[in-house]
Amino acid sequence: MDFLIHVDQTSGVALHRQIYDSIRGAILSGRLRSGEKLPSTRALSKTLGIARATVTMSFDSLLSEGYIEASVGAGTFVSRALPEELMRPAVQSIDPASLEVITPKVKARIRGRKRKDGSEPGSSGEASSAGDPDKVQGYRLSWYATALRSRQWLNFSAEEPAVQLSFGRPAMTEFPMRVWNQLLLHHARKRNLGILDSPANAAGFMPLREQLAAYLSRVRAVACQPEQVIIVNGSQQGIDLVARVLIDRGDDVCIEDPGYIGAQKAFEGQGANVLPIPVDKQGIVVEAMKEREIIQPGFSPQLIYVTPSHQSPTGVVLSVPRRLELISFARRVGAYIVEDDYDSEYRYKGRPIPALAGLDHAGTVVYIGTLSKVLFPSLRLGYLVVPLDLAEVFTRAKWLADRHSPLLEQQVLCDFIRLGHLERHVRRMRNLYDQKRKLVIESLKQHFGSAATVLGDAAGINVVVRIASVLNDHEIVERAKAAGIGISSTAHCYLSQPPRGEFQINYAHLKEEAIDMCIEKLAEIAL
Repeated sequence: MDFLIHVDQTSGVALHRQIYDSIRGAILSGRLRSGEKLPSTRALSKTLGIARATVTMSFDSLLSEGYIEASVGAGTFVSRALPEELMRPAVQSIDPASLEVITPKVKARIRGRKRKDGSEPGSSGEASSAGDPDKVQGYRLSWYATALRSRQWLNFSAEEPAVQLSFGRPAMTEFPMRVWNQLLLHHARKRNLGILDSPANAAGFMPLREQLAAYLSRVRAVACQPEQVIIVNGSQQGIDLVARVLIDRGDDVCIEDPGYIGAQKAFEGQGANVLPIPVDKQGIVVEAMKEREIIQPGFSPQLIYVTPSHQSPTGVVLSVPRRLELISFARRVGAYIVEDDYDSEYRYKGRPIPALAGLDHAGTVVYIGTLSKVLFPSLRLGYLVVPLDLAEVFTRAKWLADRHSPLLEQQVLCDFIRLGHLERHVRRMRNLYDQKRKLVIESLKQHFGSAATVLGDAAGINVVVRIASVLNDHEIVERAKAAGIGISSTAHCYLSQPPRGEFQINYAHLKEEAIDMCIEKLAEIAL
């Protein structure tokens, strides 16, 4: 094959990046066609006069992103299904007539109405931490505080076990801290006193919003304008702003069951009537909402909250047909979809699936993203992508919540994305986490055998496992804690009756040698 790649040894761009850019550009421009064979890494390194390891690094990046594919004994070829083609929104198969309903929507809201069973939220006999959940030492609490006290949750322990499997921490030891420090120092040395002041726009640093809009277009097929991007202090603040802006007291809100408790409590705190919707192997069961619509005349949820790329906590991925069905249903009943895309970067099998926001063209979806699982938790930077007609009101809500997110960190993150460090880091971590996930599953099979069943798809930085044990969940958690292992049951994620023996294992931050040791100890405890 006659294919010219030019590399500049004097350029500030790394050689492997130059090779990567040349091949990727040739593929996207059509100079390299689908199925066309590439030269071997050995031949290409000899032609370019550079180390074979450098060429191999470029090929690995192209392979992990799906631009090329390798066949043992045959060689390396341009992929027959390119990422850009896969990420392009599919042709809508929804009835066009259904898209005309309630846009803009007109919905009567009944403030302060009771739950469907006639009771008031927070006063239905749910467990309280102490006495009357409406009062503390005789003083009346707000509706918000009462809702937060209505269930046992978020109990912080003074002592954390030596090995923690309960929290979804990324592998922080693998973070490119040197690069981050260099960017941080670069902006600090500018001595721009403007970073000490409060920025005029609460929505965030505009260059960062521009970089995030471009990034989401590349990796999640979300076509948005920078003006639609609102910088927030992590996804949890994004959920809180959604609850404040879109929910009135008494509104019906559909949420996955099991689901993320941070969303459950935010919506309950706003006075919503939270309705659990079951989850199966294809994600949230849209048919369950349709059935409720039949048996409950006038049912019209204000909001549907989903984690479609890696359902929290089960790990299943919402299928494309189910995504289209969900969007169609939401448009018809006039509900917003809140898409919490908290760790979509980590998918290890199958084709990339477009975000719901990438399939929506009618302003139905509010998209929430975070960098806590990708970079490091203490960064506390996330983002919302809202319909353009909601951008102003969300910006005002953000200002009322905390004025703005830290400006210096926003500037550093902007450069981190612009210079390609974010996508390189994600590619590297995707390979690492995939290996760790395989090790977890292999270890579960070895130590638990048929007594453990792994749920969900090959995505995210945790697995959910169901364990057949004579012990109840609390006993397993306490015995594991005594052995120095922190593990949590998924029971708190259910609004309905939870299954027995279901646990979440977060493995991303663990060293590989610690994974097998932890699971072996858990088997000794549970079996």
